[in-house]
Amino acid sequence: MNSSLSTVPPGLAGKVVMSDDRRYRLLRSTYTTVGHPTAIVLSHSADDVAAALRLAREAGLRVAVRSGGHGLSGSGTNDGGLVIDLSAMHRVDVLDRSSRLVRVEAGARWAQVAQALAPHGLAISSGDHGNVGVGGIATGGGVGWLVRQYGLTVDHIRAVEVVLADGTAVRADAATDPDLLWVMRGAGAGAGIAVAFEIEATELRDVGLAQLAVAVEPDGETLRRWAAVMAQAPRELSTAVTLSQQDVTTAFITAVVATDSPALIRDAVAPLLGIGDMLAVRAHVVPYTELVPSAHLHANSGQMPSSTTNGLFTDMTPDAARALLAASTAPDPVLIQLRSLGGASHDPDPSSMAFAHRHQNTLVVASAFPPNDRATLADAWLSLGPYTDGAYVNFESAPNENTFARAYPGPTGTRVTDLWNRYDPDGVLRPQPPV
Repeated sequence: MNSSLSTVPPGLAGKVVMSDDRRYRLLRSTYTTVGHPTAIVLSHSADDVAAALRLAREAGLRVAVRSGGHGLSGSGTNDGGLVIDLSAMHRVDVLDRSSRLVRVEAGARWAQVAQALAPHGLAISSGDHGNVGVGGIATGGGVGWLVRQYGLTVDHIRAVEVVLADGTAVRADAATDPDLLWVMRGAGAGAGIAVAFEIEATELRDVGLAQLAVAVEPDGETLRRWAAVMAQAPRELSTAVTLSQQDVTTAFITAVVATDSPALIRDAVAPLLGIGDMLAVRAHVVPYTELVPSAHLHANSGQMPSSTTNGLFTDMTPDAARALLAASTAPDPVLIQLRSLGGASHDPDPSSMAFAHRHQNTLVVASAFPPNDRATLADAWLSLGPYTDGAYVNFESAPNENTFARAYPGPTGTRVTDLWNRYDPDGVLRPQPPV
């Protein structure tokens, strides 16, 4: 055992995993980042989280928190520090079916949540992959398959159970510690460790799912037509687009319609068929659980090393569309993914929570891969950055002052900083690059 951790509190017996433990290789990493922490604490309760924080403080170890999912940013691990792993805390309970209020522990992944809620005819818009962890997305934002119908995950959080950096366990809601509730909905990573959320779900069982492949014109007009369709689309329709360079540049579009009505699904999807030369179209009605299936659940072992950044577009101008196309087709291309916003995501007052971006229409995510991922991404972003209007904290590999200002602009950033300093004055949980 590492000398700095020579004494483990009795309450954490069997829950501290170090490099000589056979569990270490399965627990040390996120999906994108292989970590080499001194230890991982498998927390089963808020008391365990508090004990892990005390252990880190006494040993002088940097803290990373992992809710168990993808963790694209890589911040769920580190080198030489202590990782607080919440994956054992994955209960999902329906507290009040009449008000659709559910309690979800932070270590659950969204495939587990969808499966637990399906028998009740409920769902939560929650990312676009079943392996995404609840804790990270529900403290950062939550752009999911139902974003234009439901809004973001944070928009429906009614209470958060939090362990603060000093080990204090608190519950924040609109009546009790509203400041903590405010910051936990969008900037929670720097204020405390969320261990459970009370979330208002939506009535939903089946949805329309359409998958389209469309050739993208060299001038980017296909992307502009997609954006124009989404600007006029019914709220039930949410889409995600991935650009791929094959024989021709192709936009692979996944469209989800939050209804089981074939007529409404056809009407919602039909305008997308006119944005360009369709190479493939498939549409059917599926259970919501099929969008975030249990098959997605897998161990995260750093199997997809990458660097990621993002920006929010308010308008898809001709120059912005050309820049996106150029970045995806360059000699050193980046992977470009677009997610539609608007609809319900525009409803909240921008000042009502730490996620303040309520007028932008597209989330643009850019990823690059080794060996030159950081340099490739930085070069691509030089041309994309000028068209952005804010950013989403969960798709950022290298947080710094600039990315903070983009994610939390103006008065929002000032308030976030003030609250981080209030709830975590020593900066124990302050987001920073993982390695």
